[in-house]
Amino acid sequence: MARSRVPRQQQKTLSLFDESDFAEDRVKPESERGGLRGTPAQPKETIRETQVFDLLEQVVAPQNMRLALKRVEQNKGSAGGDGMTVDDLRPFLLSHWSSLRSALLAGTYRPQPVKRVEIPKPSGGIRLLGIPTVLDRLIQQALLQVLTPLFDPYFSPTSYGFRPGKRGHDAVREAKKYIRSGYDWVVDLDLEKFFDRVNHDILMARLAHRISDKRVLRLIRRFLTSGVLINGLVSATDEGTPQGGPLSPLLSNIVLDDLDKELTRRGHRFVRYADDCNIYVGSKRAGERVKASVTAFLEDRLRLKVNEAKSAVARPWVRKFLGLTFSHVDKRIRLAPASLQKVKGKIRNLTQRSAAISMAERIRQLNQYLGGWMGYFALSESPSTFSELDEWMRRRLRMCQWKQWKRTRTRVRELRALGLKELDVWEAAGSRKAYWRLAKSPPLHKAFNNAYWRGLGLVTLTDRYQRVRNAW
Repeated sequence: MARSRVPRQQQKTLSLFDESDFAEDRVKPESERGGLRGTPAQPKETIRETQVFDLLEQVVAPQNMRLALKRVEQNKGSAGGDGMTVDDLRPFLLSHWSSLRSALLAGTYRPQPVKRVEIPKPSGGIRLLGIPTVLDRLIQQALLQVLTPLFDPYFSPTSYGFRPGKRGHDAVREAKKYIRSGYDWVVDLDLEKFFDRVNHDILMARLAHRISDKRVLRLIRRFLTSGVLINGLVSATDEGTPQGGPLSPLLSNIVLDDLDKELTRRGHRFVRYADDCNIYVGSKRAGERVKASVTAFLEDRLRLKVNEAKSAVARPWVRKFLGLTFSHVDKRIRLAPASLQKVKGKIRNLTQRSAAISMAERIRQLNQYLGGWMGYFALSESPSTFSELDEWMRRRLRMCQWKQWKRTRTRVRELRALGLKELDVWEAAGSRKAYWRLAKSPPLHKAFNNAYWRGLGLVTLTDRYQRVRNAW
């Protein structure tokens, strides 16, 4: 919010939130930012010095709260159980920040129950998300920015999920190194409902190792036990960290750091991204032994449940990791079959011939979706997959275009305008084949060639792939 947009009568209220001018939304360079992506790793001496009894004062400090507010606004998201939206948050803070800050420091603040939302999984079933209120998301984000420098430098280097300077690509590349080194059996562990089963006492004990401020510990405990709002009724939560809150990823890494340390102590080669953990071994027999012992550790020490139906000891090329897999022959990174089916399903939805939208709008939606999708899956080292997907997508578009030209005379006119020979024009226009079958015919291939789609603005996956790879 620029200074000029803030009414004069609100300037005093703003100063309660940020004495250095809360209204100034300057975008800071990455090196100055806090939180998951911007907090630089601190040396151990600095971390020790921050373990003092005024940690909550650091959480509610103006600069930290201002940054937390920006992050919550950027992430947007749905309203929680109280109905407050992200757009309502700033006006609320302008009027209530002083009393809210006092409640936090006095230890009287009570988080609201999270709203339960069910999200269908691509593979079937549902994922349960908990949406905190916007105000609780703000406080969790402020806590996250202060706690990340205390814990993250001590995490295992082979833990890649939700950490500053790390991402899924790094985990997949590390797995590839292990496989090419001869450890071509994987113990793929799936934790059953991990976020719903985190033991609160174990988590709080780990937090107490580095947090001296008891008020912060009490506040986190209250977030964990705030309850879940389901159909207007509040249910108690005596275990778990609801997915959907900014603080949950850090708390999950704190719990699973015990697993990382144990695997390192045993000398295993592994990568972990959140609750996805793959251990690489040299034989199936070794894998079965490791799976049994690690399962016992997770269930006995961390009170977590391993999903036996989804866990396995197998070759890496028959399993998927973060949406990718590996080639059997040369161990190159490839797109997992499930990921390919998922993107084809999305393209299929965007190219339904019955949808009453223009071709320009259809292509705009495809470009928007595939741009973000390729930003991740360009890690695949099999470009032929994207070339084949391009051909299939263009066939879908040809089908849609042919359906839109409903009448024979319209088809004749449009095909002639595209420079098609008269024989080809009448072969296509007079055909009684179904749309999908005709979309593969030579006349429509000639009419709707690659140049035609480029002219309409379609950016192919092959072009996107090369662009992203060159940028790396």
